[in-house]
Amino acid sequence: MKLVFAGTPEVAVPALDALIASGRHEVAAVVTRPDAPAGRGRHLVASPVAQRAEEAGIEVLKPGRPREEAFLARLREIAPDCCPVVAYGALLPRVALDVPVHGWVNLHFSLLPAWRGAAPVQHAVMAGDEITGASTFLIEEGLDSGPVFGTVTEEVRPTDTSGDLLTRLAFAGSGLLAATMDGIEDGTLKAVPQPADGITTAPKITVDDAHVDWAAPALRVDRVVRGCTPAPGAWTVFRGERLKLIQVTLAPDRTDLAPGALSVGKNNVYVGTGSFAVELLWVQAQGKKPMRAADWARGVRIAEGEELGVR
Repeated sequence: MKLVFAGTPEVAVPALDALIASGRHEVAAVVTRPDAPAGRGRHLVASPVAQRAEEAGIEVLKPGRPREEAFLARLREIAPDCCPVVAYGALLPRVALDVPVHGWVNLHFSLLPAWRGAAPVQHAVMAGDEITGASTFLIEEGLDSGPVFGTVTEEVRPTDTSGDLLTRLAFAGSGLLAATMDGIEDGTLKAVPQPADGITTAPKITVDDAHVDWAAPALRVDRVVRGCTPAPGAWTVFRGERLKLIQVTLAPDRTDLAPGALSVGKNNVYVGTGSFAVELLWVQAQGKKPMRAADWARGVRIAEGEELGVR
């Protein structure tokens, strides 16, 4: 088939690579978000998908909005058979959805109908899911509600951050998306409507969502830290300033600390929660680089009785 691939961030690149490498289909063009400011100089930088497409000599389309007439006209000229999508980042209007014969097929990083929305992997980690996966489905105008072509499953490991899990799903999902294109092309694959039961939603994680509540159980604290890593980053407050929490581990033997209370040893920093303590492993103070929590504690000279989470 002739394909137009839509995607923007680094997590979409493995799927684009898989489609290019398959040799069975022609990736005629790529649709991605416009160049965005990045780095200290805030210079405009092309998206990871745009950069990969340019390296491969593939035409790149960067509409401000996918309902722009110039973009729609070019899409009609290309006349794709199907448009695979991975984390494109913009809503597709009906007029665009109607262009390809086989529609737009999205690779979504959950086992639909679970975790429909912008942040499925983060929500899966924060909810304590043991199994997640990826799904390919036909895009409709509803939120991730279209019929499903196929799925792959992936274990959520006890120490996974959302970044770890998303990286694995990006590569597992790339094979699923390529196989879905093959099945659509040869007519062996039909989309199946999603069940009405088991629907959960996964809205974008906000900075407020990433604020750690030390009165919550230790398991919840650990999941919030892992689910919000690398973005937007779990955080708490120390001496009136934000402290980013990069990595913690459960410390079930420490049940002597009140929520937010700190206990500092030579090589360990413990914080009380609503159940047992967690040990801080890596943190990042405002304006500083990430560092081991023990080094941070030595540097700030934590006094007896100081707590985290006190605004």
